[in-house]
Amino acid sequence: MTCVELRGLGKDFGARTAVHAVDLDVPTGVIYGLLGPNGAGKTTTISMLAGVVVPSRGKATVAGHQVGAAGGAAKRAIGLCPQDLALYEELTPMQNLAFFGAMYQLRGNALDRAIGFALEVAGLADRNHDPVKTFSGGMKRRLNLAAAILHTPTLLILDEPTVGVDPQSRHHIFDAIRGLRDDGMTILYTSHYLEEVEELCERVAIMDHGEVVAQGTLPELVARHGGAPVLELELRGHDSALLAARALAARHGPIEGTPTLLRLPRPESLGPLLTDVERAGAHVVRVTAHAADLESVFMALTGHTLRD
Repeated sequence: MTCVELRGLGKDFGARTAVHAVDLDVPTGVIYGLLGPNGAGKTTTISMLAGVVVPSRGKATVAGHQVGAAGGAAKRAIGLCPQDLALYEELTPMQNLAFFGAMYQLRGNALDRAIGFALEVAGLADRNHDPVKTFSGGMKRRLNLAAAILHTPTLLILDEPTVGVDPQSRHHIFDAIRGLRDDGMTILYTSHYLEEVEELCERVAIMDHGEVVAQGTLPELVARHGGAPVLELELRGHDSALLAARALAARHGPIEGTPTLLRLPRPESLGPLLTDVERAGAHVVRVTAHAADLESVFMALTGHTLRD
């Protein structure tokens, strides 16, 4: 089953096109990563999906409901955890959640149960009477998450949910996200940390220049776009020895890098390469093998690192 469907979704701001015409399917009950360099159109796409930005073309549906349609069923199916903290720091967690719960039209026992559930997921049940201004950055991030799940949405959108958090809070947020997924919630996750996406997400879409340039599971993306594994050789020696070593190493594959740091596709057998380099008079200080991963996929598709 599909939780999110985007068909030809695009947005223009005057003469500038922020998102062209995105087609995207997010299956139900998965953690789905949405990646892209700055300016790729991720935030605009998320904003259109959440119903806070009106698209210029195309449509988005969530749980079978069209975003922007009369009745607001799609909006009620969405929980949005924004990158900027949406909290009242003079209030306690319980007071914050009571306010947001009322906006979700939760009342009485239903609101009490929702607050209890959200505080438990965030690991803040023991701090529910302390002002938010006394919390660490990680605790505020966890409360931000709690506010987004009060109404147990079908789709949870997490926009950079671990910015500025300590390792303990990051670990807690990860566990909470996995638990929500295991309970059937679909999660759309954006981050500037590739290692988070590799650890959490079953499927990934990569955006660049307002378009989705690739999507699939991590193994699928690595197989299609990751390129060959790379070997790095750090060398020492006289200039003549380094030049001779580079020439001999080139017999094993195309060489990149500096005279003292050679990069080449990883050969099937390492022994002959090392023998040639040593025979040239250079000394091998370090050998590092780099397997294809999400970072290499991202670089191949966008020409940038994720934090550029």
